[in-house]
Amino acid sequence: MKPASAGVGLTVLVGAILFLAFGPAAITPAVVFGSIATLIQLAATSLLRRADGAPLPVFMRSWAAGAGLRFIGVLLIAVAVLARRDLFPPLPTAFAFLGVMIPLLFMEIRLAR
Repeated sequence: MKPASAGVGLTVLVGAILFLAFGPAAITPAVVFGSIATLIQLAATSLLRRADGAPLPVFMRSWAAGAGLRFIGVLLIAVAVLARRDLFPPLPTAFAFLGVMIPLLFMEIRLAR
């Protein structure tokens, strides 16, 4: 399965679970942060694929750039929660991001083999 389609599917699945757990207030964070997680993971996977077979320092720079993108995603959670807590309640927002990001990370490990 391709990371983009997996990300969309995970966003829908996580969104449904969050809707059942937290109600309608979880829809916006699920869609927004599920999409952000998917886009970040696509960028990180692209960086990693370009460095495939490259010398170790080049590969590590690509890996570190992907880790940096993921950290930016975590910072975006904090910014969204602090700026608009009414739209981005903390738990649904964090669960949406992590619920999409973590499975996609496991997919990336399989792609890197």
